[in-house]
Amino acid sequence: MTRPSRRKTHQAFQNAFAAPAGRSAGEDVPYALRVSAAWSWRVGLVIVVSGVLIWLLSHISLLVIPLMVAGLLSSLLTPLVTFLRRHRFPNGVAVAATVISFLLVVGGTLSLVGQQLAVGFADLWDEALAGIQQIQDWLSDGPLHLTSAQIDNFIDEAATAVENNSGMIVSGALSFGSSAGYFLAGLLLTVFALIFFLLDGERIWRFTAGLAPRRARAAVAGAGQRGWTSMANYVRVQILVAFIDAVGIGLGAAIIGVPLVLPLTVLVFLGSFIPIIGALFTGMVAVLLALVANGWVNALVMLAIVLLVQQVEGHILQPFVMGRAVSLHPLAVVLAVAGGSLLAGIPGALFSVPVLAILNTVVRYIAARSWETDPALGAPAPRHPEPGTAPAPTTGELTEPDTSTKEAST
Repeated sequence: MTRPSRRKTHQAFQNAFAAPAGRSAGEDVPYALRVSAAWSWRVGLVIVVSGVLIWLLSHISLLVIPLMVAGLLSSLLTPLVTFLRRHRFPNGVAVAATVISFLLVVGGTLSLVGQQLAVGFADLWDEALAGIQQIQDWLSDGPLHLTSAQIDNFIDEAATAVENNSGMIVSGALSFGSSAGYFLAGLLLTVFALIFFLLDGERIWRFTAGLAPRRARAAVAGAGQRGWTSMANYVRVQILVAFIDAVGIGLGAAIIGVPLVLPLTVLVFLGSFIPIIGALFTGMVAVLLALVANGWVNALVMLAIVLLVQQVEGHILQPFVMGRAVSLHPLAVVLAVAGGSLLAGIPGALFSVPVLAILNTVVRYIAARSWETDPALGAPAPRHPEPGTAPAPTTGELTEPDTSTKEAST
């Protein structure tokens, strides 16, 4: 093939795949496919950034978890600080009185629980030993008909297994000691952050919102305020739900004679801050105590009480009380708790629902452009324009200057 013929073939090949004159290649792509592609890379970018953020937060959990706990506590205690300020208490005095009162209540409750544990644990230990003896009697006199030598052999094997894994037990004890040190450091950081959140929370938020671009500051400030309100509503309602769960299970345990009622009630109250499943898992401790102390029948009654309280929370408290406070469906709550526990364990299960409530409020606020009509941000009240006139620009919108009059005059 000669060189001119090769050139003609190459030119024909280019013309066959070249876009027609005046048209781009993108115009031949279906509109739905272009929209899907645009959404795909944006969603992918959000997923990647979220994954990197979660990975980063997991490596600084010692810093993040105390700050999040301090944020939840400050949303709970802010109304008390505001009340004291309105009654002419200086800001520092109001914050100090609030924090000290909170620490005294928590410390007094834990001290009372410790006393109850010290008094009741000895009796519970004796009952546990008696229960073990009953199990041994059942193994020898029951349908298994095990001999005393076989039972002793099982006990010796268990003791040997403990001795063989003594290194793991020691390392676990050392790990517990290290975790206790981390817990103490986190507790001090939580109290320190709580004081400054109550003292200068508004100033800290104004500084944070001021870091956003000028055009986005109103949206960031308004969304943050709404998110804070949503978190405060969640904390208050969750305290009510946890109180009802704790009273229900604790009262039932007291009626049927389960030991350590007060420590059990406090445990259920704390566990109920993990929605829906928290009261169920901590209630299993009450079932175990009833089994050890009072036998199978008492344990089954306690199990029925725990399931009843869990059903009340899942079908009444969560849909009607919590749902109205933070506008979250119970299915979303369950999925958030499950996802949070998979990603970050107990802290993830604890903070997943308030984080989801904040995100839900913030996204709705921004999607509706509510900062443009938010009086808290200085937006003017909405006015109905007169017929034949354009509506006045709202806060946050940029308008082009009217140059028609100037051009006409020139």
